[in-house]
Amino acid sequence: MARSETTDTTPSYEEARDELSAIVRQLESGNVPLSEAMALWERGEKLADICQSWLDGATAKLADREKPAGPAEV
Repeated sequence: MARSETTDTTPSYEEARDELSAIVRQLESGNVPLSEAMALWERGEKLADICQSWLDGATAKLADREKPAGPAEV
């Protein structure tokens, strides 16, 4: 996720990952009522998308740095 796309409400990669891990633990415990489990699942989907956006952005930056430099224009 590019820095310009982030907002005050968008968590960092680490924050999203940690919250997603906590949600997974809650869901795996089996002690969550169905309605709450559905809400947790939806939040988890959003967090997974946020994490993927951060990873895609990092991958793109690395790919840009690995591109060979073209001929210099004069």
